[in-house]
Amino acid sequence: MTGPSPGRVPLAALRRVTRSRPVPADGERCEMCAKPIAAAHAHVVDLQSRALMCACRPCYLLFSDAAAALHYRSVPERYLSFAGTAIDGRTWDELQIPVGLAFLFRNSAQRRMVAFYPGPAGATESELPLAAWDRIVAQSPRLAVLRPDVEALLVRRPGEDCFVVPIDACYELVGQLRKLWRGFDGGAEAHAHIDAFFAGIRARSRPAPPP
Repeated sequence: MTGPSPGRVPLAALRRVTRSRPVPADGERCEMCAKPIAAAHAHVVDLQSRALMCACRPCYLLFSDAAAALHYRSVPERYLSFAGTAIDGRTWDELQIPVGLAFLFRNSAQRRMVAFYPGPAGATESELPLAAWDRIVAQSPRLAVLRPDVEALLVRRPGEDCFVVPIDACYELVGQLRKLWRGFDGGAEAHAHIDAFFAGIRARSRPAPPP
């Protein structure tokens, strides 16, 4: 008996995801199969709607093949740091991002890099000059390690903090800052949360692989 073609999800697995789901009970549930999951759980990205979906481990693993052409993609769990300056102030100015904290990722549906920065209304998109990002990667090939849709380059005060992080970590930060934001620049509580957030990322990160 032949196995499934490379890059395709087995039919039985697709049925499991697309079948009618039971009404969720109290507590966290996998948004694909409705099984109970722990408070700390993995996520998958809907590549068309950009929605993050909570997933149990079996459903998460179902969409973890980065080479497969799938509607969903599992969010990796790696955190990477860069020795030296991957993005400096001059490079940041070239990207035309108006603030000093943002995350950038490649949207495969739109076939371009996009950038978002946090604020009182949540995540605000900043239009990226397409050629600018290509020049930046040419100058710093280490940045090419970024996986489309599911990982982001999280930058704070260009020249200081620059990490590759799971995309769900960025949305977690945005959600928390939306609750804490006060005044024009966020206020002391929001800035304290940012400091603690980056300290946690720094502790979890390992050096990015060479280009």
